[in-house]
Amino acid sequence: MVMVLLVEDDPAVREGLQLALRRQGHDVQAAGSGEEGVEQLRTRRPDIVVLDLMLPGIDGFETCRRMRTIAEVPIIMLTARGDDFDVVAGLEAGADDYVIKPTEPRVLDARIRAVLRRTSTTEPSNSERHGELVIDRAGFEVTKNDEKVGLTPTELKLLLELSRTPGRVLSRQQILEAVWEHDYLGDSRLVDACVQRLRAKIEDVPADPKYVHTVRGFGYRFGPR
Repeated sequence: MVMVLLVEDDPAVREGLQLALRRQGHDVQAAGSGEEGVEQLRTRRPDIVVLDLMLPGIDGFETCRRMRTIAEVPIIMLTARGDDFDVVAGLEAGADDYVIKPTEPRVLDARIRAVLRRTSTTEPSNSERHGELVIDRAGFEVTKNDEKVGLTPTELKLLLELSRTPGRVLSRQQILEAVWEHDYLGDSRLVDACVQRLRAKIEDVPADPKYVHTVRGFGYRFGPR
């Protein structure tokens, strides 16, 4: 059973989502503030976090950043608006996906299951060396200069997808469908934000990437230079 940590300050919304997600077969633990959510993450170690952006005290953006210092747990953010600033800021803070409120429980459940599938995909049992970067597809581990690189499940899935065929250019739509299992091109900001986070972890100079290259007007290509 998947353990979901739900961080939502509105009691009615929180209780409604708890009940709905339990009906979908999830074990749901709830927190009413960002501070409480961070503490529960430390002690309970859930499989995934569903995090509202508009919280009292520390907001969802700061909560997400703090959670990222504790664990590489997948995070889906809930936003009351489809505002580009909120969405992009949330993704840059470390969220893996987003859902706009009000949301149907089955939609949230589908997003949860899609994110979790990224951690259970079977890869061929081999390690690949790309310059200083070593990708262990079987062990779901990435090292650079013999040091482990801490990637979230989404960042890892993105790297695995890009590096599957070095030199091949993948459109944002192709990446979106392969990694997030979405088919709406408007969600391409998910791709761009995740690429930005991935570069910050694997590149020596993220602004001048060596591994993940932008193909202007189309998408991205993997290949050390």
